[in-house]
Amino acid sequence: MKAVGYTQSLPAEHPEVLIDLQLPAPTTQSLAPHDLLVAVQAVSVNPVDTKVRRNRAPQKGQAEVLGWDAVGHVLAVGDAVRLFKVGDRVWYAGSIVRPGANAERHVVDERIVGRAPANLSDAEAAALPLTTITAWELLFDRLGVPQGGGAGQALLITGAAGGVGSILIQLARQLTQLTVIATASRAETRDWCLSLGAHHVIDHSKAFAPQLQAIGLPQVDLVASLTHTQQHFAQLVEVLAPQGKLGLIDDLSEAPDVRLLKGKSLSLHWEMMFARSMYGTPDMVEQHRLLTAVAALVESGKIKTTWAQTVGAINAANLAQAHRLVESGRMLGKVVLAGWPASSLS
Repeated sequence: MKAVGYTQSLPAEHPEVLIDLQLPAPTTQSLAPHDLLVAVQAVSVNPVDTKVRRNRAPQKGQAEVLGWDAVGHVLAVGDAVRLFKVGDRVWYAGSIVRPGANAERHVVDERIVGRAPANLSDAEAAALPLTTITAWELLFDRLGVPQGGGAGQALLITGAAGGVGSILIQLARQLTQLTVIATASRAETRDWCLSLGAHHVIDHSKAFAPQLQAIGLPQVDLVASLTHTQQHFAQLVEVLAPQGKLGLIDDLSEAPDVRLLKGKSLSLHWEMMFARSMYGTPDMVEQHRLLTAVAALVESGKIKTTWAQTVGAINAANLAQAHRLVESGRMLGKVVLAGWPASSLS
């Protein structure tokens, strides 16, 4: 089968940062009881792809296949599969401890898979799974906002125009009563956040407190810090109300001074959407349920895709371009690849 991977950690600008591969296709006999064998038709690229590529070198002579967003149809199922059948069109983010989805055939546990929205193309749907799981878990599981709740409270989302922020704005507006404040520093990202439903947008390149004062919300109850947490940490503490909650997803080069949280009894919440699949938690099927719920929201028109651009078919050159776009730090929504070059498997 065709696949795209890497044999050494290289900068995104290197001509061999990613390479086209021919690998043995997974077989039905190799499936674990809850596994699906999926024919992959579209994928998207997330910051985790670039981080793994830079920091996880394959063993000598081996290739690593990335990819944690996929849409495709089910070709075969394991003995214990009950949620899907052959032919179902599915979407998912997969597991970081298994081979990635940048391959024509991919194996994934049914408990972290949902049926893809019928009204979206493969490319449009592939933009959503990983960021949807991250945003949903951050909002409802980590920050603890009840669905339908949040009246009288404000949520500040930093770096809101990226993949996670783009879906988090929508979930907060559609499923809670929170006042949603996004941060963006460019005219196009500001307009993007407003189009997704943000009540207010402030500029994260400027001091937060005066801008919040200006919109009549000097303190917020909840923060979803999606990028540059280390840079913004002190002022996030400043604008959080006593007993507020700070949720974050980005990697930090050094630990922030968490002692700053004590004076206001603030709590810190990490979101790692791979935790359930990495550890096989008893509740990992919650990712199936939330993807199913969001598919229904998409089909009803309440949630829209965060797809921004498709860079072409799934091959090394196009994936390398997508990695460069993600690493630029100026992404608006998600970048997607769809289809395989000619002579791919049927």
